[in-house]
Amino acid sequence: MNRQSSVSRRSFLKAVGAAGLGTSTLPAWMPSRALAVAGANRRLSLALIGCGGRMGEILGSALQQGDQVVAICDVDARQIAALRRSFAAPLERVKVYEDYRKLLDTEKSVDAVVIAPGQRWHVPMSKAAMLTGKHVFCEKPLAHSCAEAREIREIASQSRVVTQLGTQGGSTDTFRRSMEVIQAGLLGQIREVHCWITRTFPPSSPVDMNADPIPEGLNWDFWCGPSPLLPFKRYYIAAPGAVGCLHWGRWLAFGDGHLADMGAHGLNLPYRALKLGPPLRASVHIPEPLKDSYPSASDFRWDFAPREGFGPVSVWWHDGRKAGPPEELGKELLPTFGKVPDNGVLFAGEKGILYSNAWGVGGVVRLKGEADCRGVLDHEAGKPLPVTLPRTKDHMREWLDACKGEGQTFQGFDSSAPMAEAALVGIVAMRLGRPVEWDSEALRVKGIPEAEPLVHLEHRKQWL
Repeated sequence: MNRQSSVSRRSFLKAVGAAGLGTSTLPAWMPSRALAVAGANRRLSLALIGCGGRMGEILGSALQQGDQVVAICDVDARQIAALRRSFAAPLERVKVYEDYRKLLDTEKSVDAVVIAPGQRWHVPMSKAAMLTGKHVFCEKPLAHSCAEAREIREIASQSRVVTQLGTQGGSTDTFRRSMEVIQAGLLGQIREVHCWITRTFPPSSPVDMNADPIPEGLNWDFWCGPSPLLPFKRYYIAAPGAVGCLHWGRWLAFGDGHLADMGAHGLNLPYRALKLGPPLRASVHIPEPLKDSYPSASDFRWDFAPREGFGPVSVWWHDGRKAGPPEELGKELLPTFGKVPDNGVLFAGEKGILYSNAWGVGGVVRLKGEADCRGVLDHEAGKPLPVTLPRTKDHMREWLDACKGEGQTFQGFDSSAPMAEAALVGIVAMRLGRPVEWDSEALRVKGIPEAEPLVHLEHRKQWL
């Protein structure tokens, strides 16, 4: 297994061949993005990496089709114990690992891996699993740097294992119907989109260099992994079984705050519906000086070039206690909701608006001249528009079915990584404290050499 922090195309293809994934051996019926397990009715052997609260939330869905968990892994023994208490019978006989590399090296029978540790680990672990021929379901956010997002996109394009990102809203009927009606021109040209959530952190703070006692059973060095080894603080980690992104995710060494956490959901619908590519530029306003943690509020903006069928568009992400769209756009929602909702995605088109919640779910449309919004599934003006996208009953099931050769995933890394890269250009702008112009082909910020370490975050190699 390749344990380096980056992989070249040549070394990747060599690893693919060594794992038995050479493209010349792939049967013609296999989906273009899937090296499927032979036999649609076969039980998959699953491995779980990262046993915290988020894994507990998604594991039930993963077990519904009768597939079997054979191995689990976490650097915190308390998280393993909590997960096993919650899922007693399915996890009774699993093999337990602290080191994900040992799991992947040892468990040759594993077909697919569910990855749900912190953001800093998502690309390293997904890459390692893909290079051993395992299908991968990874929780969002996908990447922690622009370079990571580009790397995992290239690996996904060269590999034929099945991938899916944990942006579950993308598997709902309303998300996919919103895409269809926007792409069919129901709203006309769209010049701006606003995404928001009224979550807030304390003002940006420096890292506290005074360590707390490390809990028994936690390998703190391994937990930090590719990120800097910081002094342990209790507030970095969630209690066993609890979802942890609002703990470690505030700290820029480990994550990228609300933009990464909820932006992975909120930006997903505009990115897919408007067929966005790389941004031309990104800027951000924050209310206090940036230190070592995400600020108490943010207003990000990305500007995108015209695409086929679409004009130029600006996309915003807002978070903080008072987050929301501009006042004039917010008024468009008052007849339907009575107030501006606490979270949402709002497309402003020349013929009307489309609003969904921050997960891209529950879309409603209000065309010009209409009194209020109507559901995207039953708005009269949308009914003649064609259905162009497949539908699914369950996000996890879509991935498991694709692993067995039935259909394809909708939120694979090939479609998710470009959005992650675009969002992280915004993080580069925030950390530089100035607007940036993005050269996607060269994977760099134009004219600002000091941005390079932010585009290519340095990894500690010990745990990779």
